[in-house]
Amino acid sequence: MRFVTAEKNERQFIGIVNEQLNQVIDVKIAEMKMNGTTTIPETMIEVIAQGEECLERIREINLWVRENPDTDFIYSIEEITLKAPIPRPSKNIFCVGKNYAEHVIEMGSEKDIPEHVVMFTKTPTTVVGPEVTVLNHKHITEQLDYEGELAVVIGKTGQGIKESEAFDYVFGYTILNDITARDIQSRHKQFFLGKSLDTTCPMGPVLVHKSLIPDPGNLSVKTEVNGEVRQSGNTSQLIFPIETIISVISQGMTLEAGDIIATGTPSGVGKGFKPPRFLKGGDVIEITIDGLGTLRNKIEA
Repeated sequence: MRFVTAEKNERQFIGIVNEQLNQVIDVKIAEMKMNGTTTIPETMIEVIAQGEECLERIREINLWVRENPDTDFIYSIEEITLKAPIPRPSKNIFCVGKNYAEHVIEMGSEKDIPEHVVMFTKTPTTVVGPEVTVLNHKHITEQLDYEGELAVVIGKTGQGIKESEAFDYVFGYTILNDITARDIQSRHKQFFLGKSLDTTCPMGPVLVHKSLIPDPGNLSVKTEVNGEVRQSGNTSQLIFPIETIISVISQGMTLEAGDIIATGTPSGVGKGFKPPRFLKGGDVIEITIDGLGTLRNKIEA
């Protein structure tokens, strides 16, 4: 299933999207029509945390809707506003740095390719949904940059997870744009401040359940700026694959349902060009990943 968090008439709801990504079922209203009562939670984190029991109820609702289509709970994508799938994460987003060799080289050299997973985080206040305008923060940065990434959403609590069991702890996948203020990052000699400006973590448009992504280690990742392809990579190029990342993070830290892990970005970021090609006001960034659709955002003019 393809999940969204959406808004219509100032009401936020959990929805499931059809394969064409052009219609959304309001799961709570559909359940009310089906059963006369509702058990579906209000937030995506709650849906994830309730696990297979909640997923099975949603599957039943989806099957019933196919046989009983009703305009009261099926909306066209134009009728709603998509939010980030998890609009307000419960903790910072886990981010992997330097996880594609060519990106490491464009930012430095081969000697910078890491032997161990490099981690940083972005604050929950960075998160916005598709089509939301990203603030330019021009009073503090002149070097906003894009980073298209596959994001993994954790499905259940785990600690000390083995690589062989890592995917048992995955709920699904979405697209994430790790927008970065390179000058702030360089000035402070670490990643956190330059990665955590408000609105600099667009996510979406959908959260796709892992059952629909049989091989997350072989997905194309493409980033376009104003229609020009800047990044073109594949998750098969990850230095540290998803199962390694999950295992490493969890060795001394508990992962919980709804936690988000950004897996790293391919080469082709703005700073990697000579001269650099940082984002400008009005620029449109579109990130496309196999099976996950396209995440589109614009930089504040």
